[in-house]
Amino acid sequence: MKNLKTAIIDIGSNTIRLVLYSYNKNEGLREFGNIKTVARLRTYLLPNGEMSEEGIQLLADTLKSFRLILADYDVTDVKAAATAAVRQAANNEEIIRRMQEETGITIDILSEEEEAYYGFVAVAHSMDTPSAVTIDIGGGSTEITLFINKKLQKTISFPFGTVSLKQMFIKGTIINNDERIKLRDYVTEQFSSLPWIKDVAFPIIGIGGSARNIAQVHQQKTNYPLSGVHEYTIMQDDLGTLRDYLTQFSFEQLKQLNGLSSDRADTIVPALEVFLALLSVVGTDTFQVSKKGLREGLIIGRVLQGNSKAYNKYNVFEESARQLAHAYGRTEEEVHTLAELTGQFYRECCNLQLFHSNEADLELLIKGAKVYAIGEYIELDSSSQHTFYLISNQSLSGISHINRVKLALLASYKNREYFERFAQPFDSWMSKEELKKLRDFGAVLKFVYALNMTKRNVVKQLIIKNNGDDLLIEVMTSERANAEMAQVEKQKKHIERVFKKNITIVFNVEGWNC
Repeated sequence: MKNLKTAIIDIGSNTIRLVLYSYNKNEGLREFGNIKTVARLRTYLLPNGEMSEEGIQLLADTLKSFRLILADYDVTDVKAAATAAVRQAANNEEIIRRMQEETGITIDILSEEEEAYYGFVAVAHSMDTPSAVTIDIGGGSTEITLFINKKLQKTISFPFGTVSLKQMFIKGTIINNDERIKLRDYVTEQFSSLPWIKDVAFPIIGIGGSARNIAQVHQQKTNYPLSGVHEYTIMQDDLGTLRDYLTQFSFEQLKQLNGLSSDRADTIVPALEVFLALLSVVGTDTFQVSKKGLREGLIIGRVLQGNSKAYNKYNVFEESARQLAHAYGRTEEEVHTLAELTGQFYRECCNLQLFHSNEADLELLIKGAKVYAIGEYIELDSSSQHTFYLISNQSLSGISHINRVKLALLASYKNREYFERFAQPFDSWMSKEELKKLRDFGAVLKFVYALNMTKRNVVKQLIIKNNGDDLLIEVMTSERANAEMAQVEKQKKHIERVFKKNITIVFNVEGWNC
């Protein structure tokens, strides 16, 4: 599949959302439009199980408005999927028929298993967590999956969500303490009926709007210095503290709370109770958030049908980094050269015991090499600032928030002063030893980057030798490299400070010295 321009219409129990996507090999999957309508279709289910005429008409009016938006964007490829509210309606066949006749949109009702599966697909292809329990709590259902080493093991869908739990347990606008305890006991009992999640101790990954909103509120409350909620981690005690914090507010105050969508003001605490109950049953204190969910799972599935190699769930960051480098002017050959030279330099240093060999360090260094100084694409003189901002403020797939900061510090390295300035908001995240290592590695990347100054990829090999008390670096090239010679002489002071040694650099072209 070379190019794709498509729309996903997600008809949930709480919201109906139209999301527009484009896909091509170089840029990957990009969202270019997102329109949400809060419909709460679950509340239109009558005692006899049917959806009322009012609810059906609300759905039709929403889809008609989406039709006009699709025409404005000139998108004709549309996938409409309905979940719990329509699935649970006794008259769902009539609803599907009428939507086809009245709006021209064909709706697929996802089974409980399909809904859970597509959530797993999104998580597996956008996060680096190898094994986890996922939870996607919607308005009328809650999907749970277990995956181990990125392979789906079990799925289940419970017929309750934030809207239906509110109907079951909450008499007023927002939940009180007695209602909260009863709700917590109920969902704990439901989750405890699943022997395959009890005490597995894997992280919980929250999917969907409730999880994203909880992450946003927590970030606002703690003055979190990074943007984005994808792969954001909240510990169990912090979730409990956040729950206690939110129960202090009135409904009107919750509607005004930073980070919280006003339409979730009455359901955010029930959602928190569900997450806390699941953490307890699973036996973990780690709650992670995925920005990607059902809609992304559906579109990823479509892309993979056209190109089975478009995504690699076992190396998520690789594709994310490739797309980022491409977006800021890097060729694949240049990326390969920088990664290869960085690996060579690190291994040579380890052989001389200048660094202690560590695969995790090498992996991080090579990641940094692939996106080093991408800010040059915007402006050469302020490349360092732009690079740090671009990396630290993007929700990169397959990398945790702390590793995103480490990557940004490495890839933006200019000198010690800039490094310390960028690192200052994150001092509490890392020890002094970790920060020193990152600073040293940043200096290495700055030196290696100079070896490909002209972007001709002429440097092929690096050999580092002891030269008495100092170091000799032999640089093997496929042709003359005068610009690289001049640049590395200028930049070698950074690695001389790292190793506390004088360094001599010799360039060899096809066997003769430059």
